[in-house]
Amino acid sequence: MSVTIIPATKNLNAENTDKYHQLRVAAYCRVSTEQEEQQNSYQVQIDYYTDLINQNKEWVLAGIFADEGISGTQTKKRTEFNKMIRLCKKRKIDLVLCKSISRFARNTVDTLEYVRQLKELGIAVIFEKENINTMTMTSEFMIALYGSFAQAESESISKNVSWGIEKAFREGKVKYNLSRLYGYRKGADGKPEIVPEEAKVIKLIYKLYLDGLTLRQIKKHLTEMNIQKRSNTEWSINSISGILANEKYVGDALLQKTYTVDCITHKKAKNNGERAKYLVTDAHEAIIDRDTYNLVQQEMARRTSMRRKSEKTLLMQGRYSKYALSELMVCAECGSAYKRQIWNVHGKKRCPVWRCINRLDNGIRYCKKSPSIHEDKLQKAIMNAINENYECRNEIRRILKGSVEETLSGIEVSEIRKIEYRLQEIDETRNDYISLISSGSIDEESLDEQFQKLYDEEQSLNERLEQIKAKNSIDSDDSDRIDRTLKEIDKNSCELLEYNDILTRKLIECVRVVSKTEIQIIFKGGYEVTAEVEK
Repeated sequence: MSVTIIPATKNLNAENTDKYHQLRVAAYCRVSTEQEEQQNSYQVQIDYYTDLINQNKEWVLAGIFADEGISGTQTKKRTEFNKMIRLCKKRKIDLVLCKSISRFARNTVDTLEYVRQLKELGIAVIFEKENINTMTMTSEFMIALYGSFAQAESESISKNVSWGIEKAFREGKVKYNLSRLYGYRKGADGKPEIVPEEAKVIKLIYKLYLDGLTLRQIKKHLTEMNIQKRSNTEWSINSISGILANEKYVGDALLQKTYTVDCITHKKAKNNGERAKYLVTDAHEAIIDRDTYNLVQQEMARRTSMRRKSEKTLLMQGRYSKYALSELMVCAECGSAYKRQIWNVHGKKRCPVWRCINRLDNGIRYCKKSPSIHEDKLQKAIMNAINENYECRNEIRRILKGSVEETLSGIEVSEIRKIEYRLQEIDETRNDYISLISSGSIDEESLDEQFQKLYDEEQSLNERLEQIKAKNSIDSDDSDRIDRTLKEIDKNSCELLEYNDILTRKLIECVRVVSKTEIQIIFKGGYEVTAEVEK
C-alpha cells in the first residue's frame, strides 16, 4: 500500500484576495460613555481607520461602523455592530478591523460566538492591540483569554458604578424620571415641579379610594369625567394602584427599588430585601399630605390582606367588596362575616338579604340562631343609629363643611386645620413649661432646648400657613358665599335621609347581628349603640 500526497492549491486566507483582488475591509469602533473625552476618542478611531484602510492599496473601504455611548456587555442594543454582522453574512465584507477585544465585546460568550460565525464565512477579525488574527489556528484560545479579561474588567467597573450609586443614595441624592411621573414636571432648578391640573387628579384618586371605591370604579369614574393620562392614554388599574402606592406624591423618594442582577445581561429585579433601600423624606414638594397618604397605605394593606371568607362563594384573598357591610358586619353568635345574597321570591321578585357565611356554608350545625336580614331594613336601622348619635351628626357636619370650603374656595382646608391645631398645642405646651418654672418644679435652663424646638416648629408652621393662604387667596365675594353656606349647614340637622356606603365606612367600625330585630353598632372611637331592626 502506498500514499501519494496531493498538495493544496488554494490558500483559504487568500481566497477573497484572488477573487476580488482587493479585500473589502470594515472597521468597528465603540465608546461606552458619552463623556467629552470619550467622544473625542470615538472620532479619533473613525478618522484613524478611514485613513488606514484608504492608504492600503490591497484594501477597499467597506464601511466604518461605530456605536457611541453604548455598553459592550450586550450586542442586541448595538445598532452599528449588528448592521456590520448582517453585511458580513451577505458576503459584502472580507475583513474586520477592531482596536481591541474589549471594544468588540466585553462578554466572552458573545466575542467567541461572533468570531466563530465570521470565521465560518471566511471573514477574519484583526484585533490590533492584542495582535490577533482570528483566521490563525491559535487565535481562539487567546481571544477567550483576552475576552475573559475584558469581561472581568466590565464586572469590576459595574461594581465601582454600583458603589458610586449607593454612595449617592446614602447622601440623599435623588435622580427623577419626570417624564413618567404624573403630576410633576421638571422645574427651573431641575427638581420636580407640581403640574396643578394633574395634581387635582391625583388628589381626586386618593379621595375616591378613601371613600371606598375600588380601583376599577375609580378608573370608570375618571373615564366618565373624560380625564386622560399624558399622551391621551387611558387609565388602567395598575396605573391607579401605582399612584396610590407612590411615595413621591407625599414628597419622599424611595431609592434602589430595583437592582441589576447581572452586569452582562443587564437584567434588573425588584428589590425585595436583597439590597438596602434608602428613603429620602421631604425631597421635593408634596401633592398629598402625609396623613392622607398613610391612611391610603393602611387601606391598601387592609384590602390586600382580606382572607378567603367562604369556600362556596369563592371570596378569594385580596378581593374587595363594594358593599361596606361585607367588611363590617359579623354574626354575634359565631363571629363569622355576613354576606349579601339575592333571594328570588316566587321566582320573580329579587330581594337582597344579608346572611351569616358560616351558617350559609355549614348549616345550623355550627351557627344555630344567626338570622337573615333584609337589606332595606338593615340599612334603615343603621341610618337611624347614625342620626340618633350626636357625635356622628357632628362628624357629618364636619365632613360636609370641610367639603364645602374646599369646593368653593380651593383652599387646602385640612392642612390649615392641622397647622392651626398644632400651633394651639405648642402654645399650651409652652404655658405648661412656664407653669413648671413658676412653681419651682424645674429649672429654666433645663427647658431651654425644649423651648427652642417649640419655637423652631412654630416658626416653620407659621411660614407654611402663610404660603398656603397666599397661594389660595379668595376674594370677598367667595368668602361671603362660603360663610353663608356654612351657616346654613349649622342651621340644619344634618340627618341622613338615604343610606350611604361611603359614610358607613368612615363612621362605623363594626355591625354585630344579635337577632332578627337587634343589631349592635360600634362607631369609630369606641362608642357603641343598640339599634332596632324592623320585622
